[in-house]
Amino acid sequence: MTASLSRIRAIFAAVLLGSAVSACGYNVIPTQEEQAKAKWAEVQNNYQRRADLIPNLVATVQGYAKQEKEVLTAVVEARAKATSVRIDASQLNDPEKLKQFLDAQGQLTGALGRLLAVSENYPDLKSNQNFLALQSQLEGTENRIAVARRDYIEAVREFNTTLKTFPGLLWAATFFRSTKPMAEFAASDSAQAPPQVKF
Repeated sequence: MTASLSRIRAIFAAVLLGSAVSACGYNVIPTQEEQAKAKWAEVQNNYQRRADLIPNLVATVQGYAKQEKEVLTAVVEARAKATSVRIDASQLNDPEKLKQFLDAQGQLTGALGRLLAVSENYPDLKSNQNFLALQSQLEGTENRIAVARRDYIEAVREFNTTLKTFPGLLWAATFFRSTKPMAEFAASDSAQAPPQVKF
């Protein structure tokens, strides 16, 4: 009878300990880290969607604006560079890798802006249904990128805050010592400057 009572007490203690550990924040750090990684995957997904739209956009513009080879070449080269610079979830705590990735995406954004500006010189192109559809998809993708970046920034903020505040600080110092804060998303220096408007 005492053996079964001891067994019941052991089971009760294990359940109580499991509840206490789950309630005190042990799972918060890995959960938030995975959420931030998932948000980063969504950022990459939207950048890939943009990269996939570019060849069709370039081909459409190329048919109308043959003399704009320099702009078209710049877009193709920027797309190639942006798709070659990759950062996976395991590298999100390396600010230099994240900066390289964001710089490549920023160059592509600038090249796309120049390409869309070129379209203003070609009325037939501006009325082309393929161009209008691609331009609309690209604008929608840019909005998705902005939302995905915002969500990633918030997930990283929550994760990094948990690592620095109580009780997450205790968990990070004991069980999650190898877990490092994730790099924060920062706008490039060129994004800080006001755009130049020329008439």
